[in-house]
Amino acid sequence: MGRAFEYRRASKEKRWDKMSKIFPKLSKAITIAAKEGGSDPAMNSKLRLAIQNAKAENMPKDNIDAAIKRAAGKDAETILEISYEGKGPHGVLVYIDAATDNPIRTVANVKAYFSKAHGQLVPAGQLDFMFSRKVEIQFEANPKIDLDELELEMIDAGLENFEVHEDTVYAYGDYTNFGTLTAAFEERNIELKKSGLVRLPNTPVEFTDEQMVDIEKMLDRMEDDEDVQAVYTNIA
Repeated sequence: MGRAFEYRRASKEKRWDKMSKIFPKLSKAITIAAKEGGSDPAMNSKLRLAIQNAKAENMPKDNIDAAIKRAAGKDAETILEISYEGKGPHGVLVYIDAATDNPIRTVANVKAYFSKAHGQLVPAGQLDFMFSRKVEIQFEANPKIDLDELELEMIDAGLENFEVHEDTVYAYGDYTNFGTLTAAFEERNIELKKSGLVRLPNTPVEFTDEQMVDIEKMLDRMEDDEDVQAVYTNIA
């Protein structure tokens, strides 16, 4: 997973580097979590993690508080979480997670992104078997933490493997173990940088540099859309 990991990380860093784009996405995640489970992070684990992820991106406290308040307002908009699947240029497979107050607008935009790249949207569920849904938890690498020992301790909580890159440890597990895995880290007083669910390709595919130019153009358009929360591909 080394090269695939490096591509995913580089893609995230490239596309999430503009605050004007990332903050609206983080705000939506916070509002959705607060509306679903209440505005108290201590009693709402989804909200607690959404706030944690926002802080990791240096989102100001005022923005976080405003996103929580929007969920409790009388005129709070309904934000729906929707996934889209499609095939892009050169056969690349794409899975999109979106959060939107206007599904008609969002699906029209997503269709347009695929169409401009000579790809197409496919029926929901068609690509499910091509991706595995995983928990991804990030925390700072610390020489005081014995990862081999920690891995053995965390297996019962659902940990599958660790990947270490530079100063960050990435922990992975099946998505059904999201709650137990994050709780296990918290119980061991390991401060998490970020945590969430990701989709990893079961059969990564190599593309040429020339093909990647076309693919990246499409992905850039998709991830510039404020309704799009995350985009996953089968790129190796």
